[in-house]
Amino acid sequence: MIRDIDEGKVSTVIVKDMSRFGRDHILVGYYTKYYFAEADVRFIAVYDQVDSETNPDDDITPFKNILNEMYAKDCSKKIKAVMKAKGNAGKHLATHPPLGYKKDPNDKEKWVIDERGAETVREIFSLCMNGYGPTQIARILTERKIDTPVVYFHKHGLPTPAKLREDSEIWDQKSVARILENVEYTGCTVNFKTYKKSYKSKKRIKLPQEDWLIFENTQEVIIDRQTFDSVQKIRQCKRRPSRMGEMSSLSGMVYCADCGKRMYLCRCTTMKQAEYFNCSTYRKKKKNLCTSHQITVKAVETLLLDDLKRTLRFAQSQKEEFLRMLEENSEVKTKQEIKENLRELSAAEERIKALDKIIQSLYEDKVAGILSEERYLKLSDTYETEQADLTEKAQMLKAEIEKDKKEKDEILDFLCLVEKYSSIEELTPEIIRSFVDRIIVHEKRKENGHYRQEIEIVYNFIGAVEFPDFLDDDEYDGLSC
Repeated sequence: MIRDIDEGKVSTVIVKDMSRFGRDHILVGYYTKYYFAEADVRFIAVYDQVDSETNPDDDITPFKNILNEMYAKDCSKKIKAVMKAKGNAGKHLATHPPLGYKKDPNDKEKWVIDERGAETVREIFSLCMNGYGPTQIARILTERKIDTPVVYFHKHGLPTPAKLREDSEIWDQKSVARILENVEYTGCTVNFKTYKKSYKSKKRIKLPQEDWLIFENTQEVIIDRQTFDSVQKIRQCKRRPSRMGEMSSLSGMVYCADCGKRMYLCRCTTMKQAEYFNCSTYRKKKKNLCTSHQITVKAVETLLLDDLKRTLRFAQSQKEEFLRMLEENSEVKTKQEIKENLRELSAAEERIKALDKIIQSLYEDKVAGILSEERYLKLSDTYETEQADLTEKAQMLKAEIEKDKKEKDEILDFLCLVEKYSSIEELTPEIIRSFVDRIIVHEKRKENGHYRQEIEIVYNFIGAVEFPDFLDDDEYDGLSC
C-alpha cells in the first residue's frame, strides 16, 4: 500500500477503526497526521468517525491510539503468561510438530510418530553417521526424490505455515541441519528456545542451550539418545577431505598425543593403500613444535577393529567383570559412599534451614532490645559463616552425586551400545562414530632395535579402558611413504 501511495495510485485509505490500522501510537500518528497529508491521501476510520478531510484537527484520536497500544500490550502480557505456564508444565509450545511427528488425534497436546515422515528423519541421521554432511545429505535426498518437509506436509494434509514454491522439492542444507539439531527427536519436549525483545517486534532471538527447558520422555523416540549425541559430535568436528576429494571415516578423530592437535589424512601417491595420518602442527611447517607422528590409515583401522572386537567379547562374556573394571576406571563410588554423600547433603540442608531461623530469631531479639547490637553482630557473623560453609559443602556434594549418576548412566549407555552389535567384522562409519570418541597417536620410538608406536583408543561414554596397543616392526613397515 505504501508503495502504491508513493506512486500516486491511492487517493483514500479506509479502515474499520483505528486499531485495525495499527497499535503503535507513534507510527499511527506519523502516518495519519503527516505521511497521508503530505501524499494528499484521505484517511477514514469508520467506527471511530475519523475523517482527515472533514475533521483534520481531531484531538481525541491520539488518545484512542494510546489506548489501542495499551490494549495490545496487555493482551501480549496475558498471552505470554499463559505460554510460560504451559511451557513450564512440559507442554509443547510449538504450533506445528516437526517432520516425523504429528498431533495425537485423541489429545492435541501430545505428539505421536508419523511413520512415513520418521523414516526420512532416520535416513538423515543414518547418512550423517556414515560421514555425510548436511549439503551432501540434501543432494542425496533430492536425487532420491524424497519429499522435503514442506512438500510432505502439504501432500499428506498436515498443518504447516510454509507455502509451496517452485523449488520446494529441492532439499537445502539448512533444513537438514535443523533436523540433525532437533533434540525433540529423542522423545523430549524443549521449550523457550527463542524469545522476542518486545511485543512490537516479530524477530525471534535464539536463547543459549543452557536456558532451554527440557522435559524428557514426553513422546515416542524417533532417534535414540546415543545416535543423537554421536551426530552432534560429528557435526562439531570439522573434517577436511584429501586432495583427491575423499574423506576417511576416521577423519577428525585422530589426534597427536604431544601437541593435542588433529592429525591430517594424507596420501603420498594416488594409491589408496598409501593413505596415512600426519600431525597437523608438523604439516603446517612447524617442525620445531612437533614431530610427524605418521601412521597409516590401515594400521589404525586394524588396531581399532581388533580392540573393538576384544572389548565386545569381554563385555558380552564377562559383563560383571567388565562393569567392575569400568567403575574402577571412572572412579564411580560404592553404594555405601553414595549413601553417605546423600546423608551428609540432607544434614547440611537441614542445618542451613535451621540457621535461617536462628538468625531471624537473633534479629527479632535485637529489635526487641533483648540482645545488644554488639552481641547480635558477633553471633550472627558466626552463624552466617557456618551457613556459608555448609552451602558450599552442599553444592560440592550435589556436584559429586550428579557426577556419579552421570558416570553410571554413561556406563549403561555403553552397555546398551554393546547389546546393539552382537559382533563386528568390519568397520563402518556408523560403528566408528557410535563407539569411538577419539584416537590418540604417540610418536614412534625405538626399543631394543625395534620400532614401537603407541595408540590410545578413547571410547564414547567410558573413555580409555585398556592398555595402549603397540605396532611391532612388521606392522610398522607400512607407516612411511
